[in-house]
Amino acid sequence: MFSQRKFRIAGIAGAAGLLLSGTAHAQSSVTLYGLVDGGLLYTSKTLDPATGGNAGKQFSFLDGGSAPTLFGLTGTEDLGGGLKAEFKLESGFSVANGAFSNSNGNLFGRQAYVGLANQYGGLKLGMQFSPFFLSLYDLDPRGMSQFGSGLPIYLDHVLGTGVFNANAVSYSSPVVAGFSGGAMFAFGGVAGNFQSGRQYSMNLKYDNGTVMVEGAFYNGNSGGTVNTAPPTNVAFIGRMLGASYKIGGLTAKASFINYKVAGGFNSNVYNAGLDFLALPTLDFNGGVWYVSDRNDTTNHSVMGALGAQYFLSHRTTLFGQAAVVNNHGAMNTGLSVNNALFSPAGTTTGVNVGVRHVF
Repeated sequence: MFSQRKFRIAGIAGAAGLLLSGTAHAQSSVTLYGLVDGGLLYTSKTLDPATGGNAGKQFSFLDGGSAPTLFGLTGTEDLGGGLKAEFKLESGFSVANGAFSNSNGNLFGRQAYVGLANQYGGLKLGMQFSPFFLSLYDLDPRGMSQFGSGLPIYLDHVLGTGVFNANAVSYSSPVVAGFSGGAMFAFGGVAGNFQSGRQYSMNLKYDNGTVMVEGAFYNGNSGGTVNTAPPTNVAFIGRMLGASYKIGGLTAKASFINYKVAGGFNSNVYNAGLDFLALPTLDFNGGVWYVSDRNDTTNHSVMGALGAQYFLSHRTTLFGQAAVVNNHGAMNTGLSVNNALFSPAGTTTGVNVGVRHVF
């Protein structure tokens, strides 16, 4: 999901031949990959969970400033005739203390699936990202950075729901004339109650290399048999529609998102921003997000963020990010997935600097 520039994993692979019969062989490979991200965080305010007020400034070590720290194993096997088998096991952890983090709290709490793929598309079985979340990632002007992007807004509303989907079956289509799409259904696992914990999602994208237009939908129920921390079964309906335009090293993105949370906010999120690859070793990006609760428009926030990345090598990056958020009413939009997911009323500023290494 993450690269050096847009946080997609770059890994190392080894290939070996597997004897299937006296005359037939299938090629297989297994890749160990990972990403380690750490830095320092300053925010002018912090949220006091007991009072909802301002608990003061903070200056702290930050795990996952620009991307989640993780490691995983992925592999494929050529079954012949254009068919391949694939699997992925991905775990999130904290570079601060080595504990499980940046996941649903389990050993392979980010992704754990097996699947088949050919020219007609791909089928995956197991825990995986939803098409809705993947579409949000595509259209976020800051690549869903852990600091100052649409990701803290997402998690503020529904925590890990829709990011980590257990008991899921998904299909992703091939690209046909620029169009592609995907659909996912996740079983709640409760005998006699098919609706408990049930989740489904779909997306549709058109991309001709210059213009990209994408829409997505998510619907999830509370309940189910999967226990995770943070919760991944918040009942909500999500909708998004967005577009991007790329010319040279400049990409402009804009999207509309709605999070309708059962018993909570019904938030519209409007965002737009730019990403500019100024040099092969230097990238700048920035965006603005406006959030408004349709149930009570006095609950609203606006966040702006800027970031710069300097690529020391293909694998190692220095980054700096700055953001400001202004919350009104009951809105508590935060600046960072870790250490500052929620912010008190009024204006909060934050700065994050760090280093990221992929392997």
